[in-house]
Amino acid sequence: MNKLTATERLEIIRNKNRPTVNDYIPLIFNHFMEMHGDRGFGDDAAIMGGIATLNSEPVTVIAQVKGRNIEENKKSNFSMPHPEGYRKALRLAKQAEKFHRPVICLIDTPGAFCGVEAEKRGQGEAIARNLEEFMLLRTPVISVVLGEGGSGGALALGVCDELAMMENALY
Repeated sequence: MNKLTATERLEIIRNKNRPTVNDYIPLIFNHFMEMHGDRGFGDDAAIMGGIATLNSEPVTVIAQVKGRNIEENKKSNFSMPHPEGYRKALRLAKQAEKFHRPVICLIDTPGAFCGVEAEKRGQGEAIARNLEEFMLLRTPVISVVLGEGGSGGALALGVCDELAMMENALY
């Protein structure tokens, strides 16, 4: 068993040379076709999503984008999604449900963006809606934490089917 300290684990997670979704997606999936926008406000580069194949099976991939240098990090808002990113993720997840595709979420974020503009555009509501809607999806959802998985920013893409089954069993 690897006995890394908490500090050593953080150093690995924050290492700028570790693989990102831009490395993982082409290695794991074939025929990735990225989709953009939340159909309301715009596109958020902090969340990448689209359709791909995994072992010839169509899947929907939703990933939080982390950069390796300052330019890439600025483009992806340092992997801190805005509300339109969460709405894009939900749109893609609902589309996956409609076409019976599993959803694979790749999580790597310090948390949701906490700026005033994001709050004005409904950041809290977008995260809460994702938590609710992902639990109710009628398609498998697999979430993999690649590095950081901070706050509601990670939970909004990390709800698994077991939670949905427990929640549905209560009713």
